[in-house]
Amino acid sequence: MSTPPIPTPVETTASPAMREIKIAHSPDSDDAFMFYGLATNKVRVSGYKFTHVLCDIETLNQRAIREAYYDVTAISFHAYPYIQENYALMACGGSVGEGYGPMIVSMKPYDLDEIRKIRVAVPGTLTTACLALKLFAPEIEIAVVPFDQIIPQVLVGNYQAGLIIHEGQLTWSRSGLFKVLDLGEWWREQTKLPLPLGGNAIRRSLGDDAMRTVTRALRDSIQHGLDHRDEALAYAMQFARDLDANLADKFVGMYVNERTLNYGDDGREAIRRLLTMGHERGVIPHPVRVDFVG
Repeated sequence: MSTPPIPTPVETTASPAMREIKIAHSPDSDDAFMFYGLATNKVRVSGYKFTHVLCDIETLNQRAIREAYYDVTAISFHAYPYIQENYALMACGGSVGEGYGPMIVSMKPYDLDEIRKIRVAVPGTLTTACLALKLFAPEIEIAVVPFDQIIPQVLVGNYQAGLIIHEGQLTWSRSGLFKVLDLGEWWREQTKLPLPLGGNAIRRSLGDDAMRTVTRALRDSIQHGLDHRDEALAYAMQFARDLDANLADKFVGMYVNERTLNYGDDGREAIRRLLTMGHERGVIPHPVRVDFVG
């Protein structure tokens, strides 16, 4: 089957009556797949114009805390307690690991007791990967390293181990590294629940009607991608770092699926359990109130 051409995002000229919604998300293949319908105007909402900003997830976490600037922003679930006054969680658009997730990898095969005693490179203190790591080993020493530099930094010996996210979950073995622990597997063993990693938050000041309308638009965009998988995947390949088409398809399938359309009761419970546990164990400093839109 020939690969369809990559669609060019359509720039719309907003009329004075149109409401502009600023959406910020990661330049990753799964997010691109999810937002394909909206970014290319395949999905439209009367009276609304959607403007997209691409930025890495840890920067989006920090920006949401400081500014509450974007109407919709991708976040790590770990960041939600810090923005809950200004944002609610959309009930769709999340990345959830069904028994898989961020991994600790290393140059030698450490056991779980050994890994607790060494310094681990992490992709950001507000990432859900870091929260899960701290739940696994509260005493572990961490150092923040850009997510795409973690494997190279482990390989040159600057860190004994690294916590990898995004496409690294599929490419780590190419580098001759050892998998010490998959935190998605560990979380499943502990809770019998999937591991919620990232979601989309929507600004409360938009008002209830707009929050529901925009959440429905995102869900329609996800459904459009799933219904037009080849075209959406071709668009997402622009952001598929180090992945060929087969691996990109696998990665998107891991994190954009029926669970992305609707977390389900167990998915919502997993989000609440993760954040409550983080508070109870002192990783998150204050109680969490989780509100879903849609």
